[in-house]
Amino acid sequence: MGFEDLEPVFGEARVEWVSKQSGPSDRFLFHVHAPDPSRLTIHITDFHSNSTWEAVRSVMQLEDMRDDLGIGGSWSEFMDYVLASFKSRDVKLILDGHSESDNGPAYAKLVAQKTKGMPVISIPLTKLTGSAASAAIANLSLQLFKAFKSTHELYVEGEQDRSIRLTKMISAERERSESIQSQLEQYSKRQKLQKTNSSDNAGVSSLLNNALQSPEKQAARDTGSTKVASRVVPAHRRARVRGVLLQDTEDNEDEKKQ
Repeated sequence: MGFEDLEPVFGEARVEWVSKQSGPSDRFLFHVHAPDPSRLTIHITDFHSNSTWEAVRSVMQLEDMRDDLGIGGSWSEFMDYVLASFKSRDVKLILDGHSESDNGPAYAKLVAQKTKGMPVISIPLTKLTGSAASAAIANLSLQLFKAFKSTHELYVEGEQDRSIRLTKMISAERERSESIQSQLEQYSKRQKLQKTNSSDNAGVSSLLNNALQSPEKQAARDTGSTKVASRVVPAHRRARVRGVLLQDTEDNEDEKKQ
């Protein structure tokens, strides 16, 4: 059991006073972290030296708190619940009393609850003053900046990866669009060529039909038909043929009488 690889938690606590007296209205930020594997440290401050608090808990102290809360399961599950409670929106800084030395609250505790109906994490805080308070504020500020920088770098890296993926997708879409455009152009050219050939064939057929149906050609065809239809065998040819036929017939009859 310990606090190895514990990710720090930053958050803002809502201030509540136990008594009805008015207190500081500044906003408080807290920092939950493990400076080493054997202890958990909490700092909370409004960035003024008279309103900075600290809590340090060992593994054994947290085990006792776990028993008091009646939370079962493994150690890692218990720590996951503690951190989840501090990450929730229901984190309160309970202040009470009045300190004559610095004119601030005399007592404070940090209360967190994951969800309503779940166990409440309540940790008493110790006030820091002087150089200790300044060191805690400086450490919180530095750790907060490091966390922001790390998050920003992860965001930038993610955006760069996303930009590269989008660039590749756009390039692929552009190539696809160019390929489709080229195919459409080729198809359009083939269609135009087919229409041109069809138009030329239709023009030739029309010219042939017009030529065949022209008055001159029609008159020529009618004249030729009339000549062929009115052609008659010459009279001498008809008489000769008929004479031969008649002569042959008469000779046959005379021969029969004799």
